[in-house]
Amino acid sequence: MDRQDKRYGQYIAILSEELRPAMGCTEPISLAYGAARAREVLGCMPDRVDVAVSGNIIKNVKSVIVPNTNGMKGIGAAVAAGIVAGDASLVLEVLSHVTAQEKEQMRVFLETCPIDIRPTEGGPLFDINLTLHHGGENVFLRIVDYHTNITVIEKNGERVFEAAADEGEKKSGLTDRSVLDVASIYDFVNTVDLDDVRGLLEEQVRCNSAIAQEGLHNDWGAHIGRTLLARRGDDVRVRARAYAAAGSDARMSGCELPVTICSGSGNQGITASMPVVVYAEHLGKSRDEMLRALLLSDLLTIHQKTPIGRLSAFCGAVSAGCAAGAAIAYLQGADLEGVSATLSNALAIVNGITCDGAKPSCAAKISAAVDAGLMGYDMYLSGANFCDGDGILGDDVEKTIDNVGRVARLGMRETDREILKIMTE
Repeated sequence: MDRQDKRYGQYIAILSEELRPAMGCTEPISLAYGAARAREVLGCMPDRVDVAVSGNIIKNVKSVIVPNTNGMKGIGAAVAAGIVAGDASLVLEVLSHVTAQEKEQMRVFLETCPIDIRPTEGGPLFDINLTLHHGGENVFLRIVDYHTNITVIEKNGERVFEAAADEGEKKSGLTDRSVLDVASIYDFVNTVDLDDVRGLLEEQVRCNSAIAQEGLHNDWGAHIGRTLLARRGDDVRVRARAYAAAGSDARMSGCELPVTICSGSGNQGITASMPVVVYAEHLGKSRDEMLRALLLSDLLTIHQKTPIGRLSAFCGAVSAGCAAGAAIAYLQGADLEGVSATLSNALAIVNGITCDGAKPSCAAKISAAVDAGLMGYDMYLSGANFCDGDGILGDDVEKTIDNVGRVARLGMRETDREILKIMTE
């Protein structure tokens, strides 16, 4: 694929939109970002806040620590942090410059300012509605579909900002993802001028390696990464799983290091990258070889997530772990057939993992997903691939990806509702 191909520029744009820095789990950070922006428009501290969010936001905010809050969890904490100390110009790093005094102010704000939280009925799976009141004045702000997509801001009933808000992403400010398919991604990875994407990929390696090291060496989460490494750290397969899990260990428990996200998720960004980095180093690959494999992992993750959507009852780490397995196959010489078979095999193994919110156990699911990716390549090497009609597998990798998306987007809607009921009982 050369630069004259229209898709070349679209792929670069997709990567620029997806590989972004974020500090903290992206759903609470999206709340903090919206709250900080609304406070800017209000022009003062609110004396009352109304919050209406979709069930998937509730699910993914409930159990993770909001960074730079002295260990606070939940929707109220995220909103308070954004109002008191957020810098909206930093977008998903909105809470990266918080002082000790501001942390105490957050606690006081939560104790003194009423924050009414309720679920939205129907509508988009990703939906955040914030109304900040001060006396007779108010500001309403809405974020829809993805984490930074502010679609409406109103002050005292007058609209001061408006952007397109669609159920899909084609018209909500993002490049059309329908240009992605496995064969074209493989072609792009082999032919792209790496200097066009090097900055994005190097930052992903730097950020995500740092938080993985933090998770491995300090007391974060359920210690999934540390446990794996302590038991069988001499095995590269285990190290690949451990480094990915360790990044999530730290991130889910409020670590204040940034992560390069992928498909709107830090866990997916870590899972798509760290196993590839570990294997590239183990195999003695050059920096450019590692970056091309990482590029493959990122784009395959994005491609799989497109028919699923940003949030669902389907664990996004599955998409990233399977993509990482395919990229590791590529590092070891797999062609398009091998990459496709690895991805299909891996999806057949772990397509049923559910998302029951962001929390420490995400690290263990990441480990399982990466293991499935590696098993998918082992199967291809042995000539024992899963076949069309085995469960939801299709007759090629694209059909399999479509089928997984259909199950996740449509078939798991009731699963999502039941998970939310259980989590909020």
